[in-house]
Amino acid sequence: MQLYSTNNPNHIVSLKEAVFKSLPQDNGLYMPLFIPQLSSDFFKHLPQYSFQAVGFEICKALFQETIPEHEIYNIIEKAITFPAPVIHLDEHHAVLELFHGPSLAFKDFGARFMAQLMSYFNKTDRTNTTILVATSGDTGGAVASGFYQTQGVDVIILYPSGKVSPLQEKQLTTLGYNISAVEVEGTFDDCQALVKQAFLDKELNQKFNLSSANSINIARLIPQSFYYFESYKQLMQYKKDIKVVFSVPSGNFGNLTAGLFAKKMGLPIAKFLAATNINDVVPTYIHTGVFSPRPSTRTISNAMDVGNPSNFTRMLHLYSSTWNNMTNDINGYAYSDKETEEAMKNVYRKYNYILDPHGAVGFLAANTHLQETKEANQCLVTLETAHPAKFLEDVERVLELDLILPQQLAELMNKEKKSALLNNDFMEFKSWLLTQNK
Repeated sequence: MQLYSTNNPNHIVSLKEAVFKSLPQDNGLYMPLFIPQLSSDFFKHLPQYSFQAVGFEICKALFQETIPEHEIYNIIEKAITFPAPVIHLDEHHAVLELFHGPSLAFKDFGARFMAQLMSYFNKTDRTNTTILVATSGDTGGAVASGFYQTQGVDVIILYPSGKVSPLQEKQLTTLGYNISAVEVEGTFDDCQALVKQAFLDKELNQKFNLSSANSINIARLIPQSFYYFESYKQLMQYKKDIKVVFSVPSGNFGNLTAGLFAKKMGLPIAKFLAATNINDVVPTYIHTGVFSPRPSTRTISNAMDVGNPSNFTRMLHLYSSTWNNMTNDINGYAYSDKETEEAMKNVYRKYNYILDPHGAVGFLAANTHLQETKEANQCLVTLETAHPAKFLEDVERVLELDLILPQQLAELMNKEKKSALLNNDFMEFKSWLLTQNK
């Protein structure tokens, strides 16, 4: 498998280099040089494939003999150890639950796969790797869990102070060992900017082998494509000749980009809905053709508080920067906190189903699209990206109920938070980082 930089198509690297470097030195993003179409025989027999077998076929086609097949199978078998069930709410609405992994968020798929992929490549390379990751909420917990006690890998997680939920913060600040947390006085965009600046800093690159576990890393996106196939497989068993629309709660747009990869590989997805909170730069682009990044605004769906989503560049490359082509496949919708809370209440009343704030934004987009199109033979699948208990205070306040905490969250309640508090100045972060290498 070969990949190119979005800033220089002539800069081509191997999968190993793309995974460990994360970002090209030209500050682009790595994209597959070729995205293969899966065979008609694969789609014909898709209902018979296990979740792991689906992932194996995708990786086998993408990697193109870069990794031996038995090693691909081992990577997936160790990474994908939990399900992604589709829950039907009614004839037209379904929810794809992506929170059954150890950190209770969809990012477990990408983080665990990336950890196993790095472990495979590290078999012949004993050099330590330092992973820098910015999080607006769920990425940090998934990466911390996925890489905890992984030999040869140190993880540094940057998160915006006061802008993640208390339980999310515990997930990234209580493990210790090879996991460190940096609490940044600023926004997620500030955290993301610090990570990107670190990758471009010569002195840091001389002292560290830097990598990233954000969705800027291609290793995060590949496994996120698996569950689009897995959910489609489940829908095929539910109803034949169904038109599938995925509503994707979006922040950095890695999840939606992974869905676009799945579509490129032949999955017959009718439409994607880019669902955001008031940080609506991509829906605005979908409507107007103008992309205007701006500082993010805090909302109750905090993992989506992103004002300059990195993966938008990959989306543009998938559509050759052609606005009309993108809008054929993607509709954009944005909602306020008030609308989000009303959706949480309405879904709970009507279906007795508890959505977290991010899933509620996705459901709003799905319902809006259903009302706009009024097509009978369609199923709108909302990606429920995190367990509602990860947003305990807001969910209990909005729905006026007491949630039972899953065991892995309950165990965090009394653990001690350990983090370094820094401002959003790069030189301060760089100085702190250099002290970690003594």
